[in-house]
Amino acid sequence: MNFFKKLFSNKIESPKEKNIQKQEVHLSLDDLFVHNFINKGGKFLYCTNKQEVLDNLVGILDENSWKSITCLDETNLADFTDSLSIEISFNINNKSPIFTTCEHIISDSGSVLFSSHQLKEKKIHELSNNFIVFAKTSQLVKDMGQSLTGIKNNYKESIPTNISAIKNFAPEKDEDNFLSTPNSNSKNLYLLLFEDL
Repeated sequence: MNFFKKLFSNKIESPKEKNIQKQEVHLSLDDLFVHNFINKGGKFLYCTNKQEVLDNLVGILDENSWKSITCLDETNLADFTDSLSIEISFNINNKSPIFTTCEHIISDSGSVLFSSHQLKEKKIHELSNNFIVFAKTSQLVKDMGQSLTGIKNNYKESIPTNISAIKNFAPEKDEDNFLSTPNSNSKNLYLLLFEDL
């Protein structure tokens, strides 16, 4: 018996003893964003023209049986809201799904950054749990630092306030932290990403 143990003990390695080298994977900014965004529960729809944006928007509304939305960026989203046959509110106190733009989409965290230009004076946790965000590929940045620099450069005269991000897109899986629960920024978020580059 000892002979067989000696013979095989040197040749058989347990899975724990194997040293597997991990290779770093370098993704492009857009691939990294999509990967991080989807892993956090976000719903992503890529659009190459405005008709696709509108078709996907109608699909989202139909899928969820939403009969009304609150549009927080009437100027930039009029092309889409004018074509919808549902009730559209511009009253920010409305609890129907939010349809808005954003400042940036952040690659390394898969998050979506907003400011007072989109949210007015409201905090994210005060708004509906359902968001539909229209963003352009030109709004993609590497990290929060680039995003804040972009805001500073875009609004040299008057930097917006109320800068905050949605980082988690599965509200039911939000942390059970009693400190963060009333101020949770988790939202059920659909991203309509328009290719503009």
